[in-house]
Amino acid sequence: MDIGTGKDLDEYEVDGNQIPYHLIDIHLPGYLYNIAEFQADFATVFESIHQKSKFPILCGGSGLYIETALRGHSFLGIPSDAIRRQQLETLTSNEIDEWYQKLPTSLTDKLNAKTDKRKIRAIIIDEYLKQHPDWKPRSLPDVKPLIVGVDIDRDLRRDKITKRLKFRLAHGMIEEVELLLSEHGLSYEQLDYYGLEYKWVGLYLQGGIDRDMLFERLNIAIHQFAKRQMTWFRKMEKDGFDIHWIDASKPNPIKVAMVLELLHA
Repeated sequence: MDIGTGKDLDEYEVDGNQIPYHLIDIHLPGYLYNIAEFQADFATVFESIHQKSKFPILCGGSGLYIETALRGHSFLGIPSDAIRRQQLETLTSNEIDEWYQKLPTSLTDKLNAKTDKRKIRAIIIDEYLKQHPDWKPRSLPDVKPLIVGVDIDRDLRRDKITKRLKFRLAHGMIEEVELLLSEHGLSYEQLDYYGLEYKWVGLYLQGGIDRDMLFERLNIAIHQFAKRQMTWFRKMEKDGFDIHWIDASKPNPIKVAMVLELLHA
């Protein structure tokens, strides 16, 4: 699952030096990896890199996964309760907020819930912890990150996304999905789980859309995803994460110098 996931492994060699990477190729195709596993795996790798006196860099990933790695707490092992959630969703926003305000500050300070959905999750977590007092979250490293974002013009971002999609379609992305189906035994339902590229190529291989529609629909979907990611990062800033935005149009040596300056500030 190299092309559809955008591993871009060639980018991990700089001036002839191979840059070590982690959490790539850790499971076989078809494995249903989840965010709780990612948080645990991130913590393990983070601690391992620190023990080697190396500098860890978290690069790429969706806003959800990045924020999950940076927050120093974990309630991801607590199962969701669909029935209880439905009950709480019948309450008004004011009623949910009143309930949320009564939760222990040891919980609300960590979760910092802003929306009804997140407050309901906090209530469910609180109830679970009261019913399971022996439950303990995994110990996570105290991450004090320098967060750097690439600030790219909207039109340029759209152009780069479209060009990249054309390149991947012309260089084996469809064939990669065909091999996942024929040699690795994945189902179309599993492709849907992986989303975006795998979902839309799977639909194309089933005859649901033609090649032109595959490009058009997938291109739109990736643009929409990119827009949602920018919204997520803005929300992170509102929640207290300090993101240093660097102009994408600047030459790479200048961008590197700016990051180094931030590191040593």
